[in-house]
Amino acid sequence: MQGFGILVGGIVSLIVSTAFDHAYKAPPYNVDAKSSLPPQADYVWRIILMFGAVPAAMTFYSLAKMPEMARYTPLVAKNAKQATLDMSKVLQVELKADEQPKSSERSSSNNFGLFSSKFARRHGIHLLGTCASWFLLDITYYSSNLFQKDIYTAVGWLPPAAEMNAIHEVYRVARAQVLIALCGTVPGYWFTMAFIEIFGRLFIQIMGFFFMTVFMFALAIPYDHWTKKENRIGFLVMYALTFFFANFGPHATTLIVSAEIFPTRLRSTYHGLSAAAGKAGAIVGAFGFLYAAQSKDPKKTDAEYPTGIGMKNSLIMLGVINFVGMLFTFLVPETMGKSLEEISREEEEEEEGDQPAATSRIINPV
Repeated sequence: MQGFGILVGGIVSLIVSTAFDHAYKAPPYNVDAKSSLPPQADYVWRIILMFGAVPAAMTFYSLAKMPEMARYTPLVAKNAKQATLDMSKVLQVELKADEQPKSSERSSSNNFGLFSSKFARRHGIHLLGTCASWFLLDITYYSSNLFQKDIYTAVGWLPPAAEMNAIHEVYRVARAQVLIALCGTVPGYWFTMAFIEIFGRLFIQIMGFFFMTVFMFALAIPYDHWTKKENRIGFLVMYALTFFFANFGPHATTLIVSAEIFPTRLRSTYHGLSAAAGKAGAIVGAFGFLYAAQSKDPKKTDAEYPTGIGMKNSLIMLGVINFVGMLFTFLVPETMGKSLEEISREEEEEEEGDQPAATSRIINPV
């Protein structure tokens, strides 16, 4: 549903900026710099930001009533009875809990620490794969998302900021973002949902990174060609395709795989570490692209910014990052068609060098 969230965010921006643009007429910046930013413009971003609280408020009650996951409650919280009661309500069937095992009987082959040598043998390479691929993806994805305005302006789809007032600029940027979301972002997520149990997570992630690389290079290498007015539509089509394959690709699968491949007791922790690596990538992408995309000509850089490598070379760099992300994907196992116990190896016998573990009969959550 994140695709719809992105789309709705753009629509809210469109509605708010359109209302203010009609209510408070202002000249472009290059006509009257001071009047181009009317005092009422300060409310535009505040209202848009405030609407972000609406979906959170709408889901709060449901989340508060949602039971804990059926694997966590018996295996980690050690309350098989509560797990049975929770699943009975969710599935609307009557379930009978197995006898609660004693704590001394609850050890398993997965009783290892967060950063133990045993974890490194079993899942270390997987954690590297999930963290690195998510980190590299978000460098590209957030660079492309946060600086759409600069990319659209560079190819001439949007007029220079100096030719608009502040409110109208919000409207023009939001309109462009909504178009890209409709054509690329939203369809990409739904293609993932339709094909993930047919092609598998690994195939979709590799395919997504591959085509993101191809389209980034296709935009960057003949960059001067795309800046010509008659070629802008082709640029926008391929730019939308990079978002399509990001979402019919790693922007969906990195979330899924890192929530599947680790043992129940550590699953949320390592999913959180993988997600944190992604947010670190987002920070690198946001600040790195801001500086890197500055013109090589000091006269054309934004005020108070040093010269950069230019938009063309920045896009080439993003293409290379996508390719490296594809390589790290090969460290992640395919999870399609397997139970979480099989994927995480929770039911495997002890490996050589491990201490033997007692077995216990615990409720088998659906």
